[in-house]
Amino acid sequence: METLRYRFDGRDPVQARHDHALVGVVASGNLEVLVERVPLDGAMEIEIVTAARGFGEIWQAVLDDFAARHPLRDVRISINDVGATPAVVGLRLDQALEALREGGA
Repeated sequence: METLRYRFDGRDPVQARHDHALVGVVASGNLEVLVERVPLDGAMEIEIVTAARGFGEIWQAVLDDFAARHPLRDVRISINDVGATPAVVGLRLDQALEALREGGA
């Protein structure tokens, strides 16, 4: 297992009904994403625990894209991954953010 941590400067507060949302299922080729609203001095922190070692540059690119589209402040994202593709990661991140905003979990 490998643990990767990223921190982005945030700009936009999340308008949400709940403090967290969880989407996805940890199973073969998939991942789960937990998004939480927490005080982080305006930052967005992302931690990934993955079974696929050595893909830090790809994770960085996917997360850079997400942070550019969603410059969130005071948000922690936790990802448990067992080898999801970048497209699935992006989908789950967007899905988790939508669930947080809509109050679904």
